[in-house]
Amino acid sequence: MDRSSNIILNQEINEQNKFNYKFKEGERHSSSNASASMTWTRLWTSRRLASAANSSTTRRLLQNSSHVFPTTARISIVAPFGTATTSSGEYTKPASVEEWEGLATKELSRSEKTVDSLRMERVTPEGVAVQPVYYDLEGRGEMPGVFPFTRGPYATMYVHRPWTIRQYAGFSTAEESNLFYKQSLAAGQQGLSVAFDLPTHRGYDSDHDRVVGDVGMAGVPIDSMLDAAILFRDIPLTQVSVSMTMNGAVLPVLAMYIQAALEQSPEETEDAVLAQLKGTIQNDILKEFMVRNTYIYPPQPSMDRVVADIMGFLSTKMPKYNSISISGYHMQEAGADASLELAFTLADGLEYLRTAVHKANLPVDIVAPRLSFFWGIGMQYYMEIAKMRAARRLWAKLVKEEFQPKNPKSLLLRTHCQTSGYSLTEAQPMNNIVRTTIEAMAAVQGGTQSLHTNSYDEAIGLPTVQTARVARNTQLILQEETGMCDVADPWGGSYMMESLTDDLCDQATEILREVEEAGGMTQYIASGMAKIRIETSATRKQGRIDSGQDVVVGVNKYCLDSQTEPQQDVLQIDNSKVRQQQMDRLEKLKQERDNEAVRLALEKLEQSARLTRSTSFGDDPNNLLKLSIDAAKARCTVGEISLALEKVWGRHVSTSSVVQGAYGASFTTRSNNPDKNNDSKDEYDAILKVVKEFETTEGRRPRILVAKMGQDGHDRGAKVW
Repeated sequence: MDRSSNIILNQEINEQNKFNYKFKEGERHSSSNASASMTWTRLWTSRRLASAANSSTTRRLLQNSSHVFPTTARISIVAPFGTATTSSGEYTKPASVEEWEGLATKELSRSEKTVDSLRMERVTPEGVAVQPVYYDLEGRGEMPGVFPFTRGPYATMYVHRPWTIRQYAGFSTAEESNLFYKQSLAAGQQGLSVAFDLPTHRGYDSDHDRVVGDVGMAGVPIDSMLDAAILFRDIPLTQVSVSMTMNGAVLPVLAMYIQAALEQSPEETEDAVLAQLKGTIQNDILKEFMVRNTYIYPPQPSMDRVVADIMGFLSTKMPKYNSISISGYHMQEAGADASLELAFTLADGLEYLRTAVHKANLPVDIVAPRLSFFWGIGMQYYMEIAKMRAARRLWAKLVKEEFQPKNPKSLLLRTHCQTSGYSLTEAQPMNNIVRTTIEAMAAVQGGTQSLHTNSYDEAIGLPTVQTARVARNTQLILQEETGMCDVADPWGGSYMMESLTDDLCDQATEILREVEEAGGMTQYIASGMAKIRIETSATRKQGRIDSGQDVVVGVNKYCLDSQTEPQQDVLQIDNSKVRQQQMDRLEKLKQERDNEAVRLALEKLEQSARLTRSTSFGDDPNNLLKLSIDAAKARCTVGEISLALEKVWGRHVSTSSVVQGAYGASFTTRSNNPDKNNDSKDEYDAILKVVKEFETTEGRRPRILVAKMGQDGHDRGAKVW
């Protein structure tokens, strides 16, 4: 690009940044499940761009650019540089330094620090003073902690308090997991994140015939209060934040955590104990129907009763506990690109808020502040940072536009992040340490509130004690040795980062509009479109890897001979021994408990499941979480509680689909990857030839049976195989 052309393009972009953006809210249409539909319109008002877009120079630059600049009316809710907007779309003044200082002072009020002390305490060995925040380098007028929160949900971010190191773990038995948790807390981990085994996710007890090979293999098995009490033994639940990834069997598992906390503090009242509990329950069933597939019940009762009752109970009884963690992580792991992950996750969030506000009749300012989000962080470093910045901006504006909350905390998008599991490779696994570090840096630079870093051997098996230590220490090194905690949003004002953030906002808003026109995310999922779009993205990615377009070091380039590659130690778990231990404990439980109390508790759950009215308020005697706590206290099992609800609602069965045409598009040109054993396009063409010959001979194309055994619902490998 020559210098004069660059100047012209920059002038046009600067003019674009001055455009007046307005919003037009479309009519809200009711669908069969009372979902709402919203449309947004961006109106371009600058004649300067319209004329400039017609120039041959501009057209040539736009056609040759990897970034698409808008030249016609488009759907968006992205504010221009240097402005913020109210819910009606009017301009508001840019955030001021004084406004940031006021928020920072409030956040620092519980410590001995002041804003001035933050400015004075960080000086590099070279004598350069590092400010806690930098601002107004581009006239954007955005500050951390100020609407629309692009630069972070809090004014001081890590300058005052670093992100929480929250390692997701659980394996083999409750005893072993408990020991691991206590060791991790002693070594610097600041919260627990519990991984449950697949039978627990699917609502089966360990003695069920369907789960013989899955017990204790991908997480800790929890069948009853006996297991829960052991899992949290000597861990003060009123003091330690506990995050739990659970969706299908969320009612019994959450109930057993709560009951374990109550039994730890018998001297305190129930309300006093509940008010102290802090952490997050995932409770994100919509993404299960899209990608993870560890659901139990059909979508409608899952949303209208299970999700709503949990949100209602936690919002009123456990104000420090996040009632839902809306997950984009599993979408990314299933193959969604950044714009799909961003849009679908925010669409899920809107659906949950609508369920709480419109169906459960909960005030938005009670529910919204307790929502949290969960992003996957992959190897596209800059894109991942931009995704998190765009998410905060979009969420704040979407919630403000639709729900008009009074509490500013209702607009905050707070998030947990986890480094990618998909990016980890079985080949040359030590390379995964570098991958995880890069991804952890992106999560931190994007402004996460807590983080899990994967162990480098997780592409092979469960992490060992050594590899888990390396993963945890990765975060400690970032916190203690790099200076990353010294500045809030160092990317603010970066030409590249602000442009990427705006572009992602635009793309995500287009997808959001499509979802809203379908009647909301529940309807969009039911139509199958969400799953198809994610699977298409995954198939394209696999095609790019197989064709050599996307390089994975050690897999399709810079490979080692398998005989020269060092062997990696793998954690071995005796599944049969673990299952037998669980079965023995279940037998003991059923012999010692009051079985009449069990029968009554399960009967009440079944009766509540038959109700058609809302039972979401925490004080409602028919609230499903309240009744599940009673059942846990009576020593009902996870399987028994799940079955009581299944008798009424049934067990959901999904339909399967196959993406066509996406994979082959990656093989239209020859690979430039010298490490491919054979030219990928020639290989692909040879396969097509064989398929056509078979079709000519047999009168049909060949069929392949891809079977995935066990309870694991992740199906990306099967879909792109």
